[in-house]
Amino acid sequence: MQLLADYFPLIVFFIAYKWAGIYAATAVAIVASVAQIAWFRWKGKVSAVHWLSLAIIGVFGGATLVLQDETFIKWKPTVLYTLFGSVLAVGKLGFRKDLIAGLLRDLDLPPPVWTALTWSWVGFFAAMAVANWYVAFHYPTDVWVNFKVWGGIGLVLVFAIGQGLWISRYLDDDRPPEKAGP
Repeated sequence: MQLLADYFPLIVFFIAYKWAGIYAATAVAIVASVAQIAWFRWKGKVSAVHWLSLAIIGVFGGATLVLQDETFIKWKPTVLYTLFGSVLAVGKLGFRKDLIAGLLRDLDLPPPVWTALTWSWVGFFAAMAVANWYVAFHYPTDVWVNFKVWGGIGLVLVFAIGQGLWISRYLDDDRPPEKAGP
């Protein structure tokens, strides 16, 4: 249910785009982002990521609608990925904090692993920002929308699974060893 709530604005953006075009999809995404915030407030807590996403869709989506120029909405993922990566990098460089450790506070990992995890996400967000920019401004809008929705979700999922597999070797296993044989 959480995953659906997290991706709700993106899903309705895609549906609205296929049904009525980029401007309707942008308006629907703005409304869906507001509804998403209301849902999370009702459920107890709104994350900073959701507030940031709402602010960016409000600014870039609003500019798209007011100016009737889809260029602005195409910049939104690039800006969001850049901000995510920048926050992680500033946390590490400016404050010597691995902010991902705060998000995954239930995991007990050595500091060098947290650092590697932080920098891998910084690199991933930078790559996603560049990929979005490239697809947005070198391909038709229909290709960009498909990349933004399916490519974005898919790449984040694959990267997160890869990171999970990588950090799993550093997690303590408190279970007793299984006996071999009968």
